[in-house]
Amino acid sequence: MAYKVYRDLLVWQKAMDLIVQRYRITRGVPQEEKFGLVSQMRRAAVSIPSNIAEGHGRRNEKEFANHLWIANGSLMELETQAILAERLSMANGN
Repeated sequence: MAYKVYRDLLVWQKAMDLIVQRYRITRGVPQEEKFGLVSQMRRAAVSIPSNIAEGHGRRNEKEFANHLWIANGSLMELETQAILAERLSMANGN
């Protein structure tokens, strides 16, 4: 692999920024959703850089690519949940 440390990967860095953004946005979600949609959104966000890091740690290009696909799936899951939160007027955008 070209990068010795996964933290040097721009995609990992941006995914970490996404987590912070999602946590801030979901602070304003109604209390009744804290263990529903908010929890799912936060878990999906955390899954993205976690899978990038895990795949990088495997030191095998095939396994790394597989974990990148998993991370991408979590990103699509998060996107869907964010759209739902927006449609339900739950996200405050802060």
